[in-house]
Amino acid sequence: MTTFIPASFSSHRSGVDRRESTGIAVRRGFDSTKGLSAMLLAAMVSALVVVTDQLMDTSWAEGHLMVAWIALWVVGFTAAAVFAGAARKLASTLVEGMDAWSAGLARNRADQRLWATALADPRVMSDLTAAIARGQGD
Repeated sequence: MTTFIPASFSSHRSGVDRRESTGIAVRRGFDSTKGLSAMLLAAMVSALVVVTDQLMDTSWAEGHLMVAWIALWVVGFTAAAVFAGAARKLASTLVEGMDAWSAGLARNRADQRLWATALADPRVMSDLTAAIARGQGD
């Protein structure tokens, strides 16, 4: 004779739940414009420092090396302070533009998939024609 004993195990694992909640919190705190603006700012400052270094190398004598080094650092910090706002604005504009482009691309792909499905399934085509008719009636 056999007996059946139902075992009740939890379908949720606490470790998995913690991992998922941590991932959500990390994604919520991530701002892609900060990283991009830091990279743009670094590029702007380094370009200005390189130009300043080239100008100082050609025009200053070896005796003024400490003054040239201090001037180079002053140019670097000043450029970082001046270009920070511009880099942040440029990064935010770039991210918004890329988001809009990506959303448009996704909408176009979804429309193409829906149209391909409608061509293959008459029920979907009738739903689409009904929706178009309702939209034109407004």
